[in-house]
Amino acid sequence: MQKIIECVPNFSEGRDRRVIDEIASAISSVDGAYLLNVDPGKATNRTVITFAGAPEPVLEAAFRAVKKAMELIDMTKHHGEHP
Repeated sequence: MQKIIECVPNFSEGRDRRVIDEIASAISSVDGAYLLNVDPGKATNRTVITFAGAPEPVLEAAFRAVKKAMELIDMTKHHGEHP
């Protein structure tokens, strides 16, 4: 039986759809990683992204998502409410 894992990271961007879409696309670009949900929150300025698959593709998708987020999100300018 194949192992399946789920990854549910939060990214510090919930308002700029371009940034959110690019992070989601980085995840979707990995064969075997399946994007399940993208839930942006404008007030908190955070997006929760859910994806799943076999361990190796999920790890690669997480790496690509973090890399893309580092390129696009400037934390010195981030503002959002704490839930």
